[in-house]
Amino acid sequence: MSEDDRRSVPARPPPQNGTPKRVHTTSQAPLDGTGSPSSAVPTPQDAPATGAAPAREAARATVALRERVGAYVALTKPRIIELLLVTTVPTMILAQGGLPGLGLILATLVGGTLAAASANVYNCYLDRDIDQVMNRTKRRPLVTGEVSPRAALVFATVLGVVSLVWFALLVNVVSAWLTFAAIAIYVVGYTMILKRRTPQNIVWGGIAGCMPVLIGWSAVTGSLSWAALALFLVIFFWTPPHYWPLSMKFKRDYANAGVPMLPVVADDRRVAVEMVVYSVAMIASSLALWPLAQMTWVYGVVATALGAWFLASCLTMLRRARVKADGNGGKVGEMKVFHASITYLTLLFVAVAVDVFLPL
Repeated sequence: MSEDDRRSVPARPPPQNGTPKRVHTTSQAPLDGTGSPSSAVPTPQDAPATGAAPAREAARATVALRERVGAYVALTKPRIIELLLVTTVPTMILAQGGLPGLGLILATLVGGTLAAASANVYNCYLDRDIDQVMNRTKRRPLVTGEVSPRAALVFATVLGVVSLVWFALLVNVVSAWLTFAAIAIYVVGYTMILKRRTPQNIVWGGIAGCMPVLIGWSAVTGSLSWAALALFLVIFFWTPPHYWPLSMKFKRDYANAGVPMLPVVADDRRVAVEMVVYSVAMIASSLALWPLAQMTWVYGVVATALGAWFLASCLTMLRRARVKADGNGGKVGEMKVFHASITYLTLLFVAVAVDVFLPL
C-alpha cells in the first residue's frame, strides 16, 4: 500500500468511554486453513483437562485393582482362617514346652493360612450354586461375577500346592501330609460328600477344622501325641455347638438351598439337646489334657470354669427351646451361644499357652 493510499484510510475513532478496548486473546487459536481454530494448538482451558485425564485413569485403575484383590481375598474367608490360627500357636507352645523359634511359628502360620485359604476357595467354587440362593452368601465374588469359576479354581489349586510345598520345605513332611489331609477332608469329605447329604455334615466335616492343632504339634515335634489328640477332640466336640447356632439363625437360607443342616431337619429342642451332649464331651476332652500334658492346676481351674460357663449357655438355650416348643413363643438366643463358643475356645487356648510359662 502506497503512502497516499494509507492517508485515504480513515482513522478508527477512539472508544467513547476513553478507555482502551480490551482484546481477548486467550480464547483465540490459529486458523487451520478452513476458517476454524486449529486443533493442533491446545487452548489454556484445555490444559487442565489434558493433565487430569491420566490421573483419573490411574485412580480408576487403582480402585479396580483394589476391588479385584479384595474379591479374591473374600473367597478365602479370612475370619474363619483367623479362628483356626488362634489354636495353632498355643499348641506349638505346649508342644515345645516354651516358645518355639519365631521362624518356625511364622512358617507354620503362613503355611496354615495358605492351606485354609485353598480349602475355602474350593468350597466357594463347589458351592456357588447354593450360595446364590442364600441371603448370607449371595454377595460372594463367584455369585456376583467378580471372579470367574475358572479363575477361582486356579487360585484354589495354586494356594493348595504352594502350602504343601511350603510345609514340606520349611516345616517338615509330617506337617505337609497333615495339611493335605485337612484340605482333602474339607473339600471332598465335607463340601462334596457330606454337606448336601446328612444332618451330621458339620460333625464329621468339622474334622478339617481340628487339623491345625495336629499340624502345629507336628511342626514342633515331627510327630503326634496323646496331648495333641486331646486338643483335637476339644475342637471336634466344640464344632457342633459352635456351628449349629449359626445354622439356626440362617435356617431358612439352608432350607432354600436344600442343605440338610440339623436345625433344618430337627426342631430347636433336639438341636439344643445335642449341643449339650457335645459340650459335655468337649469339657471332658479339655480336662483330659490336664494330666496328659502335665499342666498346672491353673489350667485345670480355668478349663473347668470356662466349660461350666459355656455349658450353662447351652442349657439356657435348651430351656428356652422347650418353652418355645410348648407354644409360649420367644427366642432361644442361638447367636449368644455362637459368640460364647468363640470366646470359650479363644480363652481356653490362651490358658494352654500361658500355663506353660507358669512357675508352678
